[in-house]
Amino acid sequence: MSNTNTVKNYLSLIKFSHTIFALPFAIIGFFLATSYYAYPFSWDKLLLVLLCMVFARSAAMAFNRYLDRDIDSKNPRTAGREIPAGIISANNALLFVGLSSVLFILTTWLINPLCFILSPVALAVVLGYSYTKRFTALCHFVLGLGLALAPVGAFIAVSEHFELLPVLYGFVVLLWVSGFDIIYALQDEDFDRDNALWSIPTILGKERALLLASLLHFTCGLLLIIAGYIADFGAMYWVACFLFVILLTYQHTLVEPNDLSRVNIAFFTTNGIASVLFAVLMLVELFF
Repeated sequence: MSNTNTVKNYLSLIKFSHTIFALPFAIIGFFLATSYYAYPFSWDKLLLVLLCMVFARSAAMAFNRYLDRDIDSKNPRTAGREIPAGIISANNALLFVGLSSVLFILTTWLINPLCFILSPVALAVVLGYSYTKRFTALCHFVLGLGLALAPVGAFIAVSEHFELLPVLYGFVVLLWVSGFDIIYALQDEDFDRDNALWSIPTILGKERALLLASLLHFTCGLLLIIAGYIADFGAMYWVACFLFVILLTYQHTLVEPNDLSRVNIAFFTTNGIASVLFAVLMLVELFF
């Protein structure tokens, strides 16, 4: 197998394209610190923050694939994933998890002492998520918490302390991700129930699960408004906020309890556009 194919396989293993969800909010957290709170800007620190995001997420996704390899092999939707399909061995995936985790911790050590001290906590959250669907339907919220660390972690990488605004954006990410992960889990409701796996759809059913996802996204929008008022942001922020909420609302029009054919559009395309668009307009607000 060529080196190019190997890289592609590992990028597919960790769904590298899904970095588009949390990475824009990490960038927001970083520039909130340097622009809004006026901490010194450093290209080196920005690079280290981006590396932390890549290493932590790579460890989390590879560990999820490793831990779920037997489950994935039984599910027709996931049987073609790299480990059950034999493209990447389970041992190599676990080695990749270990390497990514070590690189994450080393990178936090290069950033500042607080990030280094908190790095095992962050790893515990993002790796621990993979166990949660075996015992709790709150697994979606643990995933949301893992991604919510992005804006908060990026902020403390610069500031070395906590502030209200990045924490609020952390809660925005938590509610947003939890909501769209519930929508994504609708696809596996029957499989999860048959295999004693926990999720919101397995305990609430499709209709009430969609209702809960809508409530989470509504609350997410409220937090965006609260954050904007607290920060006294200008017009560009409110445009960003409006478009983000519109896209969150749009994804709920794509999925019906009896029609899940557009779940992937709702999950990846709509949320990916929402995240990037919000971050770009937020940076325009911060800089101009």
